[in-house]
Amino acid sequence: MPDVFIVADNILSPIGSTTAENFLKLTENISGVQLHNDTALSDEPFYASLFDRSQQFIKDSGNISYTRFEQLLIASVGNALENSGINTADKKTVLIISTTKGNISLLENNPFDRALQKRIALHTSAKSVAAHFGFVNLPLVVSNACISGLLGIITGKRLIRSGQYENAVIVGADVISKFILSGFQAFQAISPEPCKPFDSERKGINLGEGAATVILSSNTKYSNGIKVMGGAVSNDANHISAPSRTGDELAHIIKTALNDSFLSATDISLISAHGTATMYNDEMEAKAITSAGLQSVPVNSLKGYYGHTLGAAGLIESIISIRSLKENLVLPTKGFEKMDMETPVNISNKPHRIPLQNCLKTASGFGGCNAAVIFSK
Repeated sequence: MPDVFIVADNILSPIGSTTAENFLKLTENISGVQLHNDTALSDEPFYASLFDRSQQFIKDSGNISYTRFEQLLIASVGNALENSGINTADKKTVLIISTTKGNISLLENNPFDRALQKRIALHTSAKSVAAHFGFVNLPLVVSNACISGLLGIITGKRLIRSGQYENAVIVGADVISKFILSGFQAFQAISPEPCKPFDSERKGINLGEGAATVILSSNTKYSNGIKVMGGAVSNDANHISAPSRTGDELAHIIKTALNDSFLSATDISLISAHGTATMYNDEMEAKAITSAGLQSVPVNSLKGYYGHTLGAAGLIESIISIRSLKENLVLPTKGFEKMDMETPVNISNKPHRIPLQNCLKTASGFGGCNAAVIFSK
């Protein structure tokens, strides 16, 4: 099977419009999570990482009207494609879009008719973004709760390894709306303060907005020092919203990803966890990491910097992990101070440099879905 290389990437978030800007802000311990008092989103103040409501991400395109969600996708893809050498009109290039909610916010202020039903369909946005860049192949949409971003990478890797495509442009984004925020509030999952992944005082998640793009290729001329070694995904139908209490399902997927990469637990030097800062998710992940024999490996969660960016989370956090591999820098878990778990793991609470070779990225989501991807130098 051909190797799958990382060609280029982009992160567009409230703390930066490029990967370099975002990584620099993280090394400076700067977070996008702030207190917001926006009654259009919530009757009560809440913590989240949000763009300014007036911010425009792309220039007007004549008669074509793009939603905020689509603007994020286009802006991120455009930055990643710039100087990448990838030809979007090549029949061997595919566009994959990852999201959980897409244009769902349009339902809040518009009558639900056939026109709106078509407008909010994810394939409508996908075709619009593909046309903007001149992709000749039909785009693919991946929407599987919080693992969507990682599943997009796994899908791209598999399509390339199958020989169907040589290049895959994978982009993910989500915009926070009242519909989304109120749903998490109904679960009582929103933290009343900046989130604290894996900390004994964690009280829930912060949500976040963002977009991210990863470009993959099997062509060695695009090799930039990092490969997607392997990945795995499962849908266990564990529970409509609650994570597994044992972690067995995620542990199984971690082991499957290791086998797919021809690596063992001792080869992993960094784990980028999902780390939502909810009581049960973090405990489940700690159990899974331990069950997979990785309890001594440095672990971080980036939710304290970005909040939970839903369909973009797996991509944003993968890109930061890739940059960490290049820099041999383990970033801290913002908000973490003290662990009080049944199965303690090695949570990074300050930046430190160590030799890094292989990074495991994990994600889990509603319905019992789990994903794991391994990146290597």
